[in-house]
Amino acid sequence: MPKCNSYPRLFVLFIFTAIFCQPLIYSQSYKTEVLVVGGGTGGTAAGIQSARSGAKSIIVEETSWLGGMITSAGVSATDGNHTLPSGIWQEFRNELYKYYGGAEEVHTGWVSYTLFEPHVADSIFKAIAAKESNLKIIYNYRFLNVLKQGNKVTGAEFINNENNKIKINAKIVIDATELGDVLKDAGATYDVGMESKAYTGEACALDSAYGIIQDITYAAILKDFGKGADKTIPRPAAYDSTLFTCSCKTDKCPNAGSNPQQMLDYGRLPNNKYMINWPEHGNDYYVNAIEMDYAQRAKAYAAAKEKTLCFVYYIQNSLGYKNLGLADDEFPTIDKLPFIPYNREGRRVKGLVRFTVNDLLNPYSQQKKVYRTSVSVGDYPIDQHIVESFKVPDRKFPGVPSFGIPLGCLIPANTSGLIVAEKGISASNIVNGATRLQPCVLLTGQAAGVLASLCASENIEPKDIDIRELQKKLLDCNAYIMPFIDMKPDDPDFKAIQRIGATGILEGAGVPCGWENQTWFYPEREISQYELVQGLKKFYTTYDNYDEATGETLTISSLLKILSLSGNKVALSQVKQDWDKFGFSKSFDENLNLNRRMTAVIIDYYLQPFNNPVDIYGNVKFNKASE
Repeated sequence: MPKCNSYPRLFVLFIFTAIFCQPLIYSQSYKTEVLVVGGGTGGTAAGIQSARSGAKSIIVEETSWLGGMITSAGVSATDGNHTLPSGIWQEFRNELYKYYGGAEEVHTGWVSYTLFEPHVADSIFKAIAAKESNLKIIYNYRFLNVLKQGNKVTGAEFINNENNKIKINAKIVIDATELGDVLKDAGATYDVGMESKAYTGEACALDSAYGIIQDITYAAILKDFGKGADKTIPRPAAYDSTLFTCSCKTDKCPNAGSNPQQMLDYGRLPNNKYMINWPEHGNDYYVNAIEMDYAQRAKAYAAAKEKTLCFVYYIQNSLGYKNLGLADDEFPTIDKLPFIPYNREGRRVKGLVRFTVNDLLNPYSQQKKVYRTSVSVGDYPIDQHIVESFKVPDRKFPGVPSFGIPLGCLIPANTSGLIVAEKGISASNIVNGATRLQPCVLLTGQAAGVLASLCASENIEPKDIDIRELQKKLLDCNAYIMPFIDMKPDDPDFKAIQRIGATGILEGAGVPCGWENQTWFYPEREISQYELVQGLKKFYTTYDNYDEATGETLTISSLLKILSLSGNKVALSQVKQDWDKFGFSKSFDENLNLNRRMTAVIIDYYLQPFNNPVDIYGNVKFNKASE
């Protein structure tokens, strides 16, 4: 029998290997100062601000859009911070106002004061980013793994759908992924799901931990194609109308909270569009995709898409809105749905500071004064979406005031070279329900960008940063570090009062208030000698035994007497000479009753207590009174 020629078989094997078993090829390698993994809400802000602060920066984004949950996920109705017009959040909102013609033109739905088309938001972020010469953005590459030297993160690798791979080395890496994928791969410890009260110290937490996370939502943008149009989608295979019967008030569900049009108007957008992100028997969907790989997540998210398509079909057929179809001018996707789902919760890093509901409720009375390290503000209540089929014990969430996010929440406790932005900051599951919202995440991302640029320029780790230097740079960006609702960035005393507020010498008054929580500074309220001394005791040890302060209103002369104990004696003649530069409306008089604004400005000017360093827990490292 003749021997078989093996060469054809080898040739076939070679061709198969060449086609189907290609090795991962580095198409590019980069070196930068700051690498931002993820161009979502926090990542976009981080990259822009890092570049603005002078650091060579790269954002690598999995999709072709910037903005994450407010663009790529289609959740284009912002929650919170309407009355805290701060930093990049305010910059973004002003651009929306310009595009649509004013604030009233984006107050189209009742869920928010600021609603917009996702593609418009993407274009705004890209226009802002394009102005930054230090910023490079790489689209359509997803995170693969981190690069490390020992315990220090030194960069990351990415891959695209063509199996091309890029490598980026950086001085500092920011995890701005939706689920905290970078921090996990870096070896940082983290939490997932609901913790127990023994673990967090929160009275409103559960007695036992549950691994349940918040629902995701695959949003949709519907467009009104006009009376008589029929844009009905094909009936989804998994369609079950009973899932949505009580999404709004109908004959079958008369006790639902909203009628069909009210349900749609919840997320009404400009240009006759509707954001479908409805929690009440709508398109919320439970899946915990956090520890899934890329392929598993894609499959899980497809099921979430299917539920949303079922809800759209229900709106069109059962509710009679056949004229509403999937918008054909929003997402450049085959199915006209967003690129990604809205993930409300992912991994939450164990940081140098853990933000709990106790810090929200009583920021000034906690043993650790982490409010002094605040770098981002929010005013949203604790809001969690939990699928009804889970029999999780009921939790009664307390009303909380507006809040500041401590810097230590962005810094992993056990990993170097890494900063966390997005929803993966170090917060309890309960607090995540308030810190996860878009404006707050934008501001947290901006703070991460400032932090990263400082670390890169000074060649230091995030844990070693000068917190006051970082906060000063944020104030220079017109960003709040203290959530005082009655002191806007255009007020001439804004920075002085923010600085004094961050020392705790003059405290704000927090007020839980529905969906727009508040903290008031009350700048025009008169202040007593006793109130001032109580504040100074928290910052200067020489006031510990001072008991001469009375309840009488503070005057210029009594203020200077009190301040002399700080070690910084200010002459009355000096104040008189400087009076005009303060810009106060009242004329100088040593017996003039002072309000909190005047007191803050004078203390800030002469004592400059904000310049005394604080550690990551808000402890004062040094002050003149303790020399």
